[in-house]
Amino acid sequence: MSSPLPRTLDLARRLADHQPGDAVEAAHLVRVRAALVDLADPFSEEDGPVHVTGSAILLPRYGGDDRTVLHLHKRLGRWLQPGGHVDPGETAQDGALREAREETGLDAIHPADGPRLVHVHVHDGGRGHTHLDTRWLLFADPAEPFAPAEGESDRLGWFEVADLAEISDGTVTAAVAAARRARVLDQHRPASD
Repeated sequence: MSSPLPRTLDLARRLADHQPGDAVEAAHLVRVRAALVDLADPFSEEDGPVHVTGSAILLPRYGGDDRTVLHLHKRLGRWLQPGGHVDPGETAQDGALREAREETGLDAIHPADGPRLVHVHVHDGGRGHTHLDTRWLLFADPAEPFAPAEGESDRLGWFEVADLAEISDGTVTAAVAAARRARVLDQHRPASD
């Protein structure tokens, strides 16, 4: 098995640059940064109950559409963004992309200029696990039909951002708001020569 050091350093660099959206996320960011230092392999769910996960905040590939993708998590029974454990050798952002594709069947992609971390949250992952969830901005075409992989939840859809507070928890709403801000900032960046 490959060393977790390169992907740990990559995530540490991204976390060092990340600006939390509120005091709750700031506290979670401190916990994730500390775990990257303290854990031998922060990506491995086999090495211990605390590990990094990757989630996808999916926005429409084309502007003007104010929706995001949620699925009804089979085990937790809550509407959440796609995401899950990071596979051996995989970065958190690659795990988020793979999970988004498996759980939705959509041809999700990172922004054109590369993966963008938009939110961090630490939560109970069930079965005694603590998930250090890194949430990444991804895009998909809302016209593409859903085709989740076998065994994944078939209860999913594009949800209006204005309705998120009614169907999901505050951390999903905060993550989607952060992804929308990142998208707006990206659209207003001057074009490079």
